[in-house]
Amino acid sequence: MTSATAKRFFIQGVTGDGRIFRPSDWAERLAGVISPFRPGGHAPDKHLSYSPWCLPTAMHGVKCVVVHSDLHDANVMAWDFVMKFARDNDLRVSEGCLLSEQQQISSSTSCVGLFLDRTA
Repeated sequence: MTSATAKRFFIQGVTGDGRIFRPSDWAERLAGVISPFRPGGHAPDKHLSYSPWCLPTAMHGVKCVVVHSDLHDANVMAWDFVMKFARDNDLRVSEGCLLSEQQQISSSTSCVGLFLDRTA
């Protein structure tokens, strides 16, 4: 269902004019709203986990949400909600894919690798 080259969208917690977006837990809140949308549908025992299609993280100290394009395929309304949130709050959105360290080393890949800082 997902692959290393599948598209991901990075919603960054920085507004168009460069200000840090508040509240500080916005990424966790947004990902929490999308948590029921996951491969195989909603699972009652997964209520305390994020969907693999919408994950909060940080890149270079900036809060982000990584949204997988499979969310669009599974539920267009959930996808639209996330993208409208980013647009309404003037958040920066970039497109890319995540690569493992091994894929980073390989020259056969066409995606730019992004390492996510999960300590923030």
